[in-house]
Amino acid sequence: MSIRFIFVSLTLLAVCLSLTTPPALSQSVLDTNGNPLKRGTNYYIKPAITDNGGRFTLINRNGSCPLYVGLENTDLPKGLPVTFTPYAKEDNVIKVNRDFKVSFSASTICVQSTEWLLGQNDTKSGRRVIITGKGEGRGFGNYFRIVEGKNAGIYNIQWCPTEVCPTCRFICGTASGLREGGGQKDPNSKILLALDGGVLPVQFIKK
Repeated sequence: MSIRFIFVSLTLLAVCLSLTTPPALSQSVLDTNGNPLKRGTNYYIKPAITDNGGRFTLINRNGSCPLYVGLENTDLPKGLPVTFTPYAKEDNVIKVNRDFKVSFSASTICVQSTEWLLGQNDTKSGRRVIITGKGEGRGFGNYFRIVEGKNAGIYNIQWCPTEVCPTCRFICGTASGLREGGGQKDPNSKILLALDGGVLPVQFIKK
């Protein structure tokens, strides 16, 4: 048996193994207790770093609907819980880099869904804000994902629904706070959640 034949055979074997090996499974997103986030369970979202605002909540930005996704302007344990719904119907836990819908578990004065939705660009900052409601068409704007941060148990939230539409070319973005109406110590200022302005490391607390 020639060396050339052995080399070709090993090369073909390596190619076949690479084609039949399943892709690595996505890791589960963990709450502050180290447990996977579960479909339909209530969680609070809070910044992992102090002085970035409090827990996530609904913001009445201008006295009209829709309501905006934002952060409490205090570190006190306030805020509204959210639930996650994975895009993949077979998934019962939330996984890193996988698409999901997220909704506030709350009733509002607006007769509409509390699902997160990618909104328009803010006129002052140019950043894309996150509002609530149902998207049009295939609803790409309602799908978000969680990516791992620099430390264990710390995550970032992104809008990049490439699992929903793998062939689409989205202008993806990472969410962080957008403060309006005053400085950090102004009790009347509002903190909106928006893309295209850095990152906001977050944690998830089971209600």
